[in-house]
Amino acid sequence: MPTLRQGSSPARHLACPLPLILLLALPAAPLMADASSSAHPEADRPSWLETWASLRACKRMVASGLREIPDDRADRFLGKVEADTAHCRGGRRALEAHRRDRPWGDWQSYWATGDGASRNANYDDGWLRSLVGGLGERVHLNPNDRGIDGALMDLEFQRVELIKFNLFDNATYREYVQGRNGAPGTTLTRWDAMRLPPDHPAYTAVGGDGEQLCQGELIRQRTLTGICNDLRNPLMGASDTRFARNVAFDETFPAEGHTALTRARHGDRLDLLSPDPQRISQRLFSRAQSRPELCNEGRGLADHAPEAHCDYRKAPFFNVLAAYWIQFMTHDWFSHLEGGENDRAGLQPAGCDLSEEQAASLGCRPGDAFQRSLVAQHEAADTFEHQGQRYQARAHRTFDNTVTAWWDASQLYGYDATSVQRVKRAPEDPARLLLPPLPGQADDGQGYLPRFGPPCETTTAEACDPIHPAWSGQAATAFPDNWTLGVAFYHNVFAREHNAFVEAFRTRAAATPDADSGLRDPADPDAVIRYAEVSDEELFQAARLVVSAMIAKIHTIEWTTQLLYDEPLYRGMNANWKGLFHEHDLVEEALSRVLERLRASDDDRHANAWYSVLAAGPGIFGLGSERYADASVFTPLGGQRQDLWSLANPEHVNGGTNHFGSPFNFPEEFVTVYRLHPLVPDLLELRDLADPDRIHAKVPALEGFRAGASDLLRQEGLADWALSMGRQRLGLLSLGNHGRFLQNLAMGHLGSATGRLDIAALDIIRDRERGVPRFNEFRRQYGLRQLTGFDDFVDTTLPDDHPERRHQETMAARMREIYGQHVCDADKVISHAYRDADGDYPDDCLGHPDGTLVDNVEDLDTVVGWLAEPVRPHGYAISETQFVVFILNASRRLFSDRFFTSSFRPEFYTQLGHEWVMHNGPDGVIMEDGAPNGHRQPVSPMKRVLQRTVPALAAQLDPVVNVFDPWARDRGAYYSLDWTPRPGAEADDAFAP
Repeated sequence: MPTLRQGSSPARHLACPLPLILLLALPAAPLMADASSSAHPEADRPSWLETWASLRACKRMVASGLREIPDDRADRFLGKVEADTAHCRGGRRALEAHRRDRPWGDWQSYWATGDGASRNANYDDGWLRSLVGGLGERVHLNPNDRGIDGALMDLEFQRVELIKFNLFDNATYREYVQGRNGAPGTTLTRWDAMRLPPDHPAYTAVGGDGEQLCQGELIRQRTLTGICNDLRNPLMGASDTRFARNVAFDETFPAEGHTALTRARHGDRLDLLSPDPQRISQRLFSRAQSRPELCNEGRGLADHAPEAHCDYRKAPFFNVLAAYWIQFMTHDWFSHLEGGENDRAGLQPAGCDLSEEQAASLGCRPGDAFQRSLVAQHEAADTFEHQGQRYQARAHRTFDNTVTAWWDASQLYGYDATSVQRVKRAPEDPARLLLPPLPGQADDGQGYLPRFGPPCETTTAEACDPIHPAWSGQAATAFPDNWTLGVAFYHNVFAREHNAFVEAFRTRAAATPDADSGLRDPADPDAVIRYAEVSDEELFQAARLVVSAMIAKIHTIEWTTQLLYDEPLYRGMNANWKGLFHEHDLVEEALSRVLERLRASDDDRHANAWYSVLAAGPGIFGLGSERYADASVFTPLGGQRQDLWSLANPEHVNGGTNHFGSPFNFPEEFVTVYRLHPLVPDLLELRDLADPDRIHAKVPALEGFRAGASDLLRQEGLADWALSMGRQRLGLLSLGNHGRFLQNLAMGHLGSATGRLDIAALDIIRDRERGVPRFNEFRRQYGLRQLTGFDDFVDTTLPDDHPERRHQETMAARMREIYGQHVCDADKVISHAYRDADGDYPDDCLGHPDGTLVDNVEDLDTVVGWLAEPVRPHGYAISETQFVVFILNASRRLFSDRFFTSSFRPEFYTQLGHEWVMHNGPDGVIMEDGAPNGHRQPVSPMKRVLQRTVPALAAQLDPVVNVFDPWARDRGAYYSLDWTPRPGAEADDAFAP
């Protein structure tokens, strides 16, 4: 294993060590090459010379030394590489695209990181492949793999920096900075703030006021409130614990001007409603309509006539199923609400502070009002000193996550004593969820979730449900708030998946009642539990584990790889799940050994930076779920290994997790980047399995809210809605693309003057309430380049008359109109999170001459900024800013969860459950036809789930590779984004000119 000097990054060595060593030995001139000219678009000189020039650039890149991990957050990587690095990884195309002054990262211009045109033609066409031979494939010396590896290295280096500089827990930050008993804070694994308090029902069971350790019944399954996921930090990730932050505490709540930097950055221009959120919504978010009479403000036409039409900007490679999937996910991850409401102590105006005439012209409503966010801590934050520097101990205000932070399907199964009462189990078999058949309708036998009864607060009847009155008539499930058609669809699908597992388990138990189920009781860990001995409750909880893991797997390797549709992210996300080296047992075992030593290291560089990089080798999922005696790394080749993992050993049960010195919960900033309302079209294109190419109705999405979601789902059935949402493209995440229905949503239960609310404006208000920094400082805090004005949101590489460039210019002008300008003062330093090439902190002029009129780009709301970003990597549905928040938090929720790491074992999941998650079902791995994008891969987990739970979809799913790619689209040979029909779907209405 190569040795790194202090502070340097392990990323280059680990991703591609051998090719870099070979490059150091390259001669100054080629020994032999084909001198014929190439027609590849990169080349403006003979292809062999260009190929050799890029290899020489690789040699210079290696000779220049390793990039270092900085000690100061202001000196971060920023996603910008040196010219030689760009040339090595992408040839002349990347070199010409490489501009140090561009805000956006460089890796997207590397070889093979886009569609087929991004691949190195000389290599793909054969002559270069023949020259480097098989060695080039094995050690990634070939240009395509250099490009992909380079992209992964850049992204991994950003993650290392994010782990070092962006973990701010509101309960434990003092210890993170100061350490404890001589141990660096970044290596701590236990915190007093994560103990159960004396009034908790499980306080005595975990050890009371002594050393707390979860054991017994508390560790054998996912607990209702999320306690005891971490055996030594029982409160971590539980419901009603504090949201964390990814940005420095003193940079939160910038409108309040707590520091000289925020006052210099924003002056007195900001408050909760300034700039006006409804004005932002109407001017920057609204979808323009070419035929407004056919859209009817998102309400469509009478009788759902298919002639209705609402314009929206469409993503060619992502479907409406994907839009609703992320809403289904976020219901599991975070919520600021209690019982479907925020603060009930009065309503607050939601903007549109204009004259009646101006409001009517703009289309906003002065009478809209909202409930303020529930605040957990209002009082001023404590401060402390460390090594001569003063720190803030928490954010100025904090908020509770009222659901568990774990990926535990709490939206289905519950997260507290009230929500679990909404979960209906089958009386005849309590291991199953209640899914009664629809009366009077033919069904496939799997049923639908029942509806809620009357709210208990409105009736004296014995049969009632603990729900908000607005949820009456909805499907019964644990988290019923913000209920939509798509969320109702997924709840029914995964309730069926739960029951499918129970049925398969009972079938196996009937066939082999005395066989070992794999399940174990921590009270008697060595005693075999036979299939016939598994209780209904044990089976129900095992099914919850299986469903939760399947959801996590779908999100990681299927939804995300379509959201970020290119080769680096396909490899990166699959590495999170099964490892980069899953086909190389020797390498995987060696890395697992190294990881085991590093996670226990007292060296914070080893315990954090090294661990996060190396975990991509064996994969995070299942990390630490096997234990072997310290033997030669070659032992596995002999087949003599004995797994020593023991349920009786807390270090084995808990030992695969890593929190990187900061307890896990989601940060407020993670909530911000999931404000994805533009994904949903105003009108849903309804199809019928009997005639799948025809759009026979257009149903307003707003009709699929609350009880209307269950009505629509039951009327048309799961199969037809799956087909409809699977074929329809979702909306691009961009300015000018919010649904009209969202800006006029009925919220009568609030009791406001209008009874309506602009949800797009509310997104802006919520971020301001919760202290999210504005866009430019947000980027600096995450180690990204700053912008210098609104014109930076215009992609100047596009032709002047390109429609997209004209759209960007229009939006930049509107941003300037709304946020304004000011005369800058170069003496005002505005941030300490960033330094320019000269080593200077940014000032109020952002590089413009002192005293000139500059844009108020510092005031730009974060949601507006990331929707406006014009440059995105190939196949990215989200922006660079959103993505970097994802880089940090998406992997942490796997690293920190023992049920995805060291407790991913049959002792918890059952043997059938373990196989189910590994193989995407009970009947082993089934391979997809062909090699999509060059990969031989199993049939995707969501495809398998739909095949089980909605069997009528079999013929429609057969040609589908990724369920979240529009089902009738031709995926092409290599990450094509073209909107063209696949064979057999040429007549689909969606492809009509």
